[in-house]
Amino acid sequence: MGPVARRTRRGPALALMVATAVVAGLGAVALSGTADAATVGAGSYAETLPAGAALPSGCGDLSTNPRQFMTANAPAGPVPTNDWWSSLVYKKFDCAYSENLHAHPTSYDTTAGGLGFSYNTTPQISGTATGVGEYHYIYQEDFTAGVAGLNAPRTLVDSWTDWTVTPYWSDGTRTMKATIGHGLPFAYFQVTGGNAQITAKSTPTIWSNSGARIGYSVAGKDYVAYAPAGASWTVSGNVITSTLAGKGYFSIAVLPTTPSTSVADKTALATSYGTYAHNHVTGTRVSYSYDQNTSKVATTYTYTTTAREGSGTGTVIGLYPHQWRALTGATPIAQTYVTARGTMKNLVGASSFTTSAVYNGVLPEVPAVADSSGADLATLNGYLDQVKDNPVNVQNTDTYWTGKALGTGARIAEIADQLGRTDVRDTALAAIRTQLTDWFTASAGKSQKLFYYDKNWGTLIGYPASYGSDAELNDHHFHYGYYIAAAATLAKFDPSWATNARYGGMVDLLIRDANNYDRADNRFPYLRDFDIYAGHDWAAGHGAFFAGNNQESSSEGMNFANGLIQWGQATGNTAIRDAGIFIWTTQSAAINEYWFDTRNENFPAAFGHGTVGMVWGDGGAYSTWFASAPEQIQGINMLPITGGHFYLGNDPAYVKRNYAEMVTNAGHEPAIWQDIAWQYLALGDGDAALAKFRANSGYTPEEGETKAHTFHWIRNNAALGTSDLTVTANHPLARVFTKNGAKTYVAANITNAALTVTFSDGKVLALPAGKTVASGAVNWTGGNAVGGGVSPSSPTPSPSTSPTTSTPPTGGGAVRYLQSGGALAGAAGTAGTATVVKASGSNDNQPHSPTTFTASGLTLAYRSGAATAFSLSVDSGTSVGNASQVRVSYDLTGDGSFDRVETFRYFATDPVTGWEKYTDAVGQVTTTGAFGNLANGTVKVEVWSAIGSGASTVSLGALSTVTLPYQ
Repeated sequence: MGPVARRTRRGPALALMVATAVVAGLGAVALSGTADAATVGAGSYAETLPAGAALPSGCGDLSTNPRQFMTANAPAGPVPTNDWWSSLVYKKFDCAYSENLHAHPTSYDTTAGGLGFSYNTTPQISGTATGVGEYHYIYQEDFTAGVAGLNAPRTLVDSWTDWTVTPYWSDGTRTMKATIGHGLPFAYFQVTGGNAQITAKSTPTIWSNSGARIGYSVAGKDYVAYAPAGASWTVSGNVITSTLAGKGYFSIAVLPTTPSTSVADKTALATSYGTYAHNHVTGTRVSYSYDQNTSKVATTYTYTTTAREGSGTGTVIGLYPHQWRALTGATPIAQTYVTARGTMKNLVGASSFTTSAVYNGVLPEVPAVADSSGADLATLNGYLDQVKDNPVNVQNTDTYWTGKALGTGARIAEIADQLGRTDVRDTALAAIRTQLTDWFTASAGKSQKLFYYDKNWGTLIGYPASYGSDAELNDHHFHYGYYIAAAATLAKFDPSWATNARYGGMVDLLIRDANNYDRADNRFPYLRDFDIYAGHDWAAGHGAFFAGNNQESSSEGMNFANGLIQWGQATGNTAIRDAGIFIWTTQSAAINEYWFDTRNENFPAAFGHGTVGMVWGDGGAYSTWFASAPEQIQGINMLPITGGHFYLGNDPAYVKRNYAEMVTNAGHEPAIWQDIAWQYLALGDGDAALAKFRANSGYTPEEGETKAHTFHWIRNNAALGTSDLTVTANHPLARVFTKNGAKTYVAANITNAALTVTFSDGKVLALPAGKTVASGAVNWTGGNAVGGGVSPSSPTPSPSTSPTTSTPPTGGGAVRYLQSGGALAGAAGTAGTATVVKASGSNDNQPHSPTTFTASGLTLAYRSGAATAFSLSVDSGTSVGNASQVRVSYDLTGDGSFDRVETFRYFATDPVTGWEKYTDAVGQVTTTGAFGNLANGTVKVEVWSAIGSGASTVSLGALSTVTLPYQ
């Protein structure tokens, strides 16, 4: 995400081979075009920036010269973005240096004097166990390593490999290169022009100083610096220096020790590490393979080392939990590191390691196995009838919301096909085809609903863009995953549309942009959004945050991976399919470790949450960019619910715990995004989820959902039970379920030829062309009635653009109403609206041109322990990225000085016309002063736009109330 809300939601946020050519990996695809567009089969993309469109922006001439912060030595080709180190090269805010680089186990910072080190083992935890909260192993610098006298005006990028980067410093006299990376306890240095210098933030404790090696502690953390043979280290106060015997290289390692570790044990470990200290890591590379017969993904992480002295090989490697749990053929040492991702285990002396992970399969959709006749079938058909005329309901034409609508249509097409509703299926497919074909055509003069290739950045940007997908290169995997998955569904039924001669090449370009699977293709960076070593995607293109890069919706990242699997299988492209399987298998393990912590081993014990909404480079947060409701904080890592999301139910007991936490934190059963929550619960307890749906079927669907899909998903998961992870298949689109000890085997064939699928326990399924087959003892017992007072054959009530009158907060306080003329009145009065002007560009939790409401002459007694409460109806219309913010100030005596000031967190509004409720549940960001009795006092409420380029509206009268903690 960028510095504004990545997404807002209702209810809570080429100039490339223009001549005829062959595109790598696409087969013989003719590329031709005009000065404005290049064609790919029957499709095309723009080569000229559409009118009014934005490009990546930041320091200097970044939009046209992304290599301005690289040295001439940097690798040729497109600029990597969306990585843990992206702020080094994609300088968004700091035009000289990077933001913190959280490599793990060490975090780094770049400054004029060199490379800062932080190994922080104590998390900073804020918030509460039931409200918004977060934990961060924040960057707390122990020392800076550099060259004596170094004063570089900026830091550049000299090189990078799959999970390492080499920053470069020069001040004209002195130079330095430092190679750092994920899982490397070592940082490797090459310097000229002066002595190596380590400058500690406090006086270091020297526990070993023996020739070329010095062991020292800063703030209780143990480090070892290794100079070349024949060199020594000198200590003066908080500065450690070495001439390096004139050889110009050294390395520093953080040790996996604690303050209680004996000097003897530290020294032994320093000696062990020292064997590899001068084997500088100069390359890292991943390779993976999917064995279809065993349904396993083998991933090998290889290190290239250059011996600065001697001829040794091997290094010290730190493994994240998702890696060491799947490690084969090696044994980590006993000592471990503390990291923001949990315990990091270590291999000493290795040049590579391999993991083996089981791939448990995906499906185009959950199969229709339950009650193929009778009341539930009528119910489902009724829900299909509600959407059959508009199955792809595009309400906002940007890439994200168009993608959401395409995802909705794909689900409807799959369900309708299972039920034999060809009328609904074909309408959905036609709508998907129309939308995709439109987006995949860049005709002359067209400026909307098209893709543009930017050769400077090596990226394909869709316009209209949203949530920084253009100016910050955010979220491409989120947006494009929906297009790819919908294209896969269309390819299943219309294979000719998906050929390279027609629109298949455009789909492939979307895949390559977000996660280029082909190292030989230099139009896009290799695996742009996927952090190979961390095992998951990053959302922000620039990663320029104090806490590092971040990602919120891990499940939308998995939607992309699932799209690759489905598209590759439908089109016969095993390279794409296997890339999807690699990402899907690796990332599903990472999600269950770092977003859900299903084993309860990785989050700090005092954090108080069993899940996070966002993962940051230095921690995690029970929050989102767009809302504070628990249903959305937890739901953003559940949606969209598809046949590629069964990994969410790998641990049914955790599913039930996660759902229970949502209910506890909200204080009630889900009141928004009920369908997402129930579908998630169905993966752990289908019967309970079905009962909740039946009792509350009058809910309003989430924007990417329909009641048809929700009921189909819950009803059939209740019949199937939970995933059986002990059985795999020799086919990528297969899954096994178990309920009451009975297994159901499911496999899908989305090609036009029959095939046979064999499961690991010997079960064999014959699959006709284009069909999903389920075989087993489905044992479902449940009623057929649909509750909630909504007839399934009746149209779903449309959300009203005006809310019903809300009940003012209760609890004995003094209720005040926002009224015209800036009054904070004691009665609702006349309804109306007030305008909140657009943001000033300063998001600093201070009012900027606020709309103000005031009540004066108040004499009221303070209710001990009570707090301010408010419920404001706000709307930003169709403006994207807006957020309103509130400050409530109390002048207890009316003397003009405010004694108590409460500033609440901002509330990101959606780009859909209609009121949304902004309440005190968002929590306070700052508070000053104390409450007391009001004696002729004054209360002031200020509402302003914290972010956003458009004005917003606040409702007056009964729809916007503030309850004062007085009586």
